[in-house]
Amino acid sequence: KRHRRVIRENIQGITKPAIRRLARRGGVKRLSGLVYDETRNVLKVFLEGVVRDAVTYTEHARRKTVTALDV
Repeated sequence: KRHRRVIRENIQGITKPAIRRLARRGGVKRLSGLVYDETRNVLKVFLEGVVRDAVTYTEHARRKTVTALDV
């Protein structure tokens, strides 16, 4: 393919303050320190499923571009 990036620890790009903001939006007042890694893992599993399904829809339609409707 054209631009294959080496996959590193991209999950660490979900920063502690970002997780904190999401929790605040959900009504959480105080977070344990262990929550951050667990949240990253759960988010990664969820997104893997979403991306897998979107790619399946795209391949079925014989397209190379994932659209918003695929998601």
